[in-house]
This record gives sequence, C-alpha cells and structure tokens, in this order.
Amino acid sequence: MSEMDQTSRRFLNYPTPKTHDAPFFAPPPGKNPVIKGALLHYLANLVATVPLLPGVLWSNAGFSTLRNCRQLDGIDPRYDPTVVPLPQPGDEAPDSYTDKTNLRAPPGNASAGRFYSIKDFHDAYSSGAITPTDVVERLLPLVRRDIAERSPCSTGFMDSKVELIRQTADESTQRWKQGQPLGILDGVPFGVKDDLLVQGYKEYIGTSHDYTDGGAKETSWCVKMVEREGAILVGMLVMHELGMDTTNNNPIWGTPLNPYNNSYYTGGSSGGAACAVGHGIVPFAIGSDGGGSVRIPSNYCGLYGLKPTHARVSTAPMPDAGTSVTVRGPLASSMADLEVSYRVLAQPDPSTYPSSQFSPPRKLTGPRNKVLGVYKAWVDRADPPVQEACQSALRYFESELGYQIVDISIPLLHQGQLAHAMTIMAEGAAGHRTSIYDLTPANRILMSLARQTPATDFLLGQRVRNLLMEHLADLFRKHPGLIIVTPTTPNAGWPIDEAELSHGVTNGNMQIRNMEYVWLANFTGVPCIQFPVGYVHGVKGSGKVPIGLSGQGEWGSEDALIEFGYDGEKWLHEGYKGGKVMPEGWVDVLKMG
Repeated sequence: MSEMDQTSRRFLNYPTPKTHDAPFFAPPPGKNPVIKGALLHYLANLVATVPLLPGVLWSNAGFSTLRNCRQLDGIDPRYDPTVVPLPQPGDEAPDSYTDKTNLRAPPGNASAGRFYSIKDFHDAYSSGAITPTDVVERLLPLVRRDIAERSPCSTGFMDSKVELIRQTADESTQRWKQGQPLGILDGVPFGVKDDLLVQGYKEYIGTSHDYTDGGAKETSWCVKMVEREGAILVGMLVMHELGMDTTNNNPIWGTPLNPYNNSYYTGGSSGGAACAVGHGIVPFAIGSDGGGSVRIPSNYCGLYGLKPTHARVSTAPMPDAGTSVTVRGPLASSMADLEVSYRVLAQPDPSTYPSSQFSPPRKLTGPRNKVLGVYKAWVDRADPPVQEACQSALRYFESELGYQIVDISIPLLHQGQLAHAMTIMAEGAAGHRTSIYDLTPANRILMSLARQTPATDFLLGQRVRNLLMEHLADLFRKHPGLIIVTPTTPNAGWPIDEAELSHGVTNGNMQIRNMEYVWLANFTGVPCIQFPVGYVHGVKGSGKVPIGLSGQGEWGSEDALIEFGYDGEKWLHEGYKGGKVMPEGWVDVLKMG
C-alpha cells in the first residue's frame, strides 16, 4: 500500500495504480436449481445434514474456478478495501450539518411529482401548521404491527417503541413552540434497518433470534448522530434474513411490498427501509450495503441511495459489522434528503479506527471534472428497457449538462463477482452465532455452502480484490473525477411468485444477475450512488416499475457523487418524458396535498 498524491489529494492505503487489461467474458448461464415452497424446506434439511452435498453445490456455483485464473499469479491478496483521503486545508467540520442554509429544496411540488421532504417537515413545523406530535400520531397506526388492523406499510417495520416515540415527539414539539429547534432534522421521522443497534430495541438481523439478549445497550454511532439532531426514530425496519439475498423475502417477519407495484419485491436486504421511504412514511432511512443492499432496494422502489466509501461511516459498536464488504448508508426520496442524511451519519467517530481518520463530510465547492466512464460490453448485458432508460439519461448528461463520456474496461468481472460472493458468504458464516436450523430454508442452504469455502480459495478471492483495486486506481489517475456508470441492476424489478412467500426461495441464478453491477463497489471499497432514471410497465400487477442508474467514484468522492445525483434528479424531473412517477402506494402523512 502507499500514500500517493492524486490531483492535490493524498490518501492512506491507496492501491498502486496498475492496468490489468483482460478481454470481457460473459459469465456462463447459471446452473443453480430454483426451489421454492415446501420442497425448499425438505431440501434445506437434506443439505444441512448430508456431509458431501454442500460441497457439491459450492462447486456447482463456480467458486472453484478462480483456481484456473492465471492472471492472479504474482498478485498479493488484499483483505481490507479501506482507502482514506487524508485531511487537507478546508476539511474542518462545519458549525452545523443541519442549519437551514445547508438544505437544498427538492424539485417540484409536494404530492405532485415528489415525496414530502425534510424541508416540507421543517417548513410545516416552522409555520405551526403541524407539530412533530401530530406527525407521529398519524404515523403510528401505519407502522405498528402490534395492532389488530395493520396497514400494508407495517410489514416493513419490526418494532416501534410507542411511548418512546411519543416522548421524543413531544420534546421536539416543545422545542419548536419555544422557537429553539435543533436544526432542520428536529421532529423529522426516520427508520433504521434491523442490523444496526438502537438502545432498547432488539436486533434480529432478519432472523427469529434476538442477538442483543433483550435489547441493545448502545446505539450505533450513525443512528446516534441523527437522533442528536432531534430526528424521531419511528421503528426498526425489516431486512432479508442475515442480509443474504436481494429480494427481501422474509417468511419470519413478512415480506414488504413494493410501493410502486405490490406484485414486485422491494429488493433487499434493506427492503423494509425502501418500503418505508417509498410509501412516504419517512423521508429517509439508514440501511446497510454489503452487496447492493442499499442500492438495489433504492432502485426497485424509485429512491436515491448511497453506498459510502468503505469505513466512511462508523459501524461502532457492532462487533460483527467489520466485514470487508459492508457499510452503512442512507436511502431517501430526494437528493436533498440523501445529502443531509449522509452528512449527518458520516461524521467521523473519534473512538473508532478507521472512521476517525476521515475528514468531516462537507458540501463540494469549486469546479469538478464531469467524466463518465462506460464499459460497453458490461452495460450491454442489461435488459433492453434498462439499457434504453440509462442511455437516455447519459445522452442528457452529455448534451445538456456538459459531461464527457469515455470508454473504459474492467478486468475479471465474472471472477470478481464470484470472489465477492465467496467473501461475503464466508464472512457471514464466520459471524453467524446460532444454529443453522434456526434459519429459514434458503439461508440454511446458503450458510451450509458458505462453510465449504477453503482458505486457499478465499485467498484467491482477495487477490482478485487487489487486482481490481489497482486497475480502478489506474482509471482514476488517468481520468481525474471519473464516475463509472452502469445500470443499478440489469433487470427492471423482480416480480413476486406467491409460492415463495411461505418458505422463501433459493434462486441463485437471479440473485447473481441482480447483483451484476453492484458488487464492485462493495468489494473494492469505492463509493456508489444510485438514482432513478425511468420506469417501465410491470409484467404483473398494477403500477410502473422503476429503473435506476449507478455511479461509482474514487475513494472519498461522495461529495462529487452527490452532485452527480442532483444531475440525475434534474434529468428525471426535467429531461425524462412524463417526469417523476409517484408510487401507487404513497401515503400523504402530512395531509397537505
């Protein structure tokens, strides 16, 4: 590793820039069996009990093929993708992250083409039209799952501490009445994914097991930063069990439905967060992303999502959150809300390395290079409607907003996705502390496979990581300001098969395809933003299905990606024919439309 000067910015642990060219090879068709319903239950028990069967399935998934990759010869393994931009003049923390002057207004009018935003809540409280107490009393019947008549939105929530929520809202209401709000987040509702800690709430990680033994004693740093600004946590949000798939199918807690089309999945594993934000219950939520788990649900539900640079957002005090692929990040209904929530939760944690080494997040000032990199052979693997929507946005960026589009290539993409999958599965298996028989059938199979990974193959995967990071560093050196653009997923949504809801489903072929583009940012540690760029008619159900575009930037380039996201929002509201589409399931929680 090295510290290097890169366009006036210096880094800690920056990869050695090096080109690793290789021809593009499309992955072979998946050979994983698709199993659902009662049959899945019996197969899961068979895989968990027959000693040789997990190894057969592991090899069938292609994980052993890294042994034949000669391009890895002489490449050292890299286990940690953390790259830290070192402080420079002007990197000091602002006086406030939630001063009103920091808030950009979303485009359009509320309830007429856009969701209610943090600004709408702030303005309503400022005018006295509504109070935080009024808001939570409207929200509680929508989010509670412990009442007889549950709303469709409540499936996205696991637990809401009613009296604590009311107390927090009353305190915020009093601050507003006294003219002393803490900032623009005071009284604004938000939600938190179930794999973060919140004092007093149990943590299940989507399973049936409480990992806190009765309730967390501490609150995760990033959640604490948001609560410190007066925002009101209205509940913990459902996730895919262990975060080990991308649908958010959860037979234990229930499967949240897509607000745009309730015959489609929300995406996962931050599916409860996307459900809550997409229905308009909260303007933003905090999720986690180990393999697209913030960006895939944001894509499926027409939202804005940010996967930060690895370790940019503190995971403390989570002992098992220190994996080499997983980060915390926000989902929001507008870029303004994504920006504010990111800056608050990304404040460096002085007690935790490497979070403490990052400079405080700040709004980008000065000019930026507008360079978009496209690997055509890779992007062309997306379904035609997805390609069309993304290409339309790119043409707008180039012709109307002054972006330059350059051709790039990235080596070993198929091997890289296998290496990422092997890594996240092995790290998940190492952190799993309960019986495998406590898991749903699909994860019983997946964890059985994850435990088959030999150390030699895991090491090969980390060689792939280093090779990819060196190549990306070379691209960023050659094209300062480069943003690598792809569709967020190659497919427009994932329809629900009702047979999958009772026992779950194992569909490794679709899961791998769904993650075709998102894994790279997790494995190499770079930041990535996702935003909606269009819609198509669903193949089932009622309502449109969103399509998203992603941009991956250099380590520490979140501020530039946020500006790119604003340009994406501009496209959707001004360039896209028909403009932003509101979901059929949107709820008017302020009742101001």
